[in-house]
Amino acid sequence: QVQLVESGGGLVQAGGSLRLSCAASGRTFRGYAMGWFRQAPGKEREFVAAIERSGVSTYYADSVKGRFTISRDNTKNTVYLQMNSLKPEDTAVYYCSAGRSSWSGPGLDEYDYWGQGTQVTVSS
Repeated sequence: QVQLVESGGGLVQAGGSLRLSCAASGRTFRGYAMGWFRQAPGKEREFVAAIERSGVSTYYADSVKGRFTISRDNTKNTVYLQMNSLKPEDTAVYYCSAGRSSWSGPGLDEYDYWGQGTQVTVSS
């Protein structure tokens, strides 16, 4: 069982930056692939970024590639999402997720655990 708690969301102007954090409980954090998803009002939850167990390989949605960076610190049981050059269309609730496989991709069903989410609002 893994519990995930996101933090770092907030209100930022377009062009600004935010860094989201996701703290995981348990001693087996390094055994999980991790992902970030987001859900805007009235829209389905969509994939943002993923990172495999060791942190070497990452994968991004086209909409955030070059602006967002996912990383993890297995000594701190934490995964991060650095978001730069934010746009109003990035406004959403951002969710952290954990998958038991060594690698989890963009599919919602590839992840086994979810956090409660943190709101990110980008003003124009």
